This record gives sequence, structure tokens and C-alpha cells, in this order.
Amino acid sequence: MTEYLVRFLLGGVVVSAFAMLGDVLRPKSFAGLFGAAPSVALATLGIAVYQHGARYAALQGYSMMAGALALALYGVVVCQLLVRAHFRALPVTLLALVVWLSAAFGLLFLAGGST
Repeated sequence: MTEYLVRFLLGGVVVSAFAMLGDVLRPKSFAGLFGAAPSVALATLGIAVYQHGARYAALQGYSMMAGALALALYGVVVCQLLVRAHFRALPVTLLALVVWLSAAFGLLFLAGGST
């Protein structure tokens, strides 16, 4: 229970800090980038370091970076198929989901990780 409370409080503080940073930067569309995801990742890594050590937290960090790369690829595929090819949203989403999963697990495999 204490872990959830620490995660909640630490996440809230970091979300607020990133929200203030996003409010200061231009254009305002950056505010969404500095919302929940970075703060939750930082809180999770902080708790991982505290509970399991730096090596475990490093593995989590590598996994987060691989997931971010896979998500970026997902976004590129969706944008290309929706805007340029004018496909419908549902088939594009399902196809891009397969691309995302393939990229995420492919990067995990290349990094020597296990599922």
C-alpha cells in the first residue's frame, strides 16, 4: 500500500512539474508531451531503483525506450496510411497495432531480453 501512495505522490509532483514546463514552452502543443507519460516513467524508475537497484531500473529504462521507438513507428504508420493512402481508421489501427507489437518485441529480442 505504501508503494502506491509513494507512486501517487511522486507521480503527482512530477506531473505538475512537467505541466508547468509544458505551459512555459512554445508552441502550446508541447504541453501534452510533458503530461503523464514522462512523470509516470520517472516515478516508476525511482521506485525501481529504491526497491530493486540500479541494474533493474536500467532494464526498465531500456524497455521504456524500446516501447517509445515502437510507438513512434506506430504513429508514422498510422499517419501515412490515414493521410496519404486515405484508408479507414479501424483497419489502419489494427494493422499499425501489429506493426507496434512486432517492433516492440523485435527490439526486445535484439536487446537480448526475454518475455
